[in-house]
Amino acid sequence: MNRKLLSLSVLTSALILSANTFAKPQSGGFYGPTAPSASVTVAEVQNLKDESFVVLKGSIKQMVGKEKYLFEDKTGSIVVEIDDDDWNGLSVSPEDIVEIRGEVDTHWRKPTDIEVESITYITTK
Repeated sequence: MNRKLLSLSVLTSALILSANTFAKPQSGGFYGPTAPSASVTVAEVQNLKDESFVVLKGSIKQMVGKEKYLFEDKTGSIVVEIDDDDWNGLSVSPEDIVEIRGEVDTHWRKPTDIEVESITYITTK
């Protein structure tokens, strides 16, 4: 009985290892221009559906809560949620122009905000 159990265990391990060997690596990706339709202004965000992908360019003016910041462009301001690990070591001030990529997050009882997936420094004003 122990021999059958050991054989089954070895066979299972071999199958798992071979499946991992043929799996595609999870690194890399596209870094470049975004389709113009994804770039929007803060004012335009209010008319988009929940979970719409957006790209916004502007400044982070202040921290308003844990991982929440007030983002502003020429058309208005909106709260953006940037998880600590999404900063990737980037430090910015209210004078810096950044590009944020994320999803529109609509709510029933509070204002629409943006769940940021990435932030990139563009320039200083």
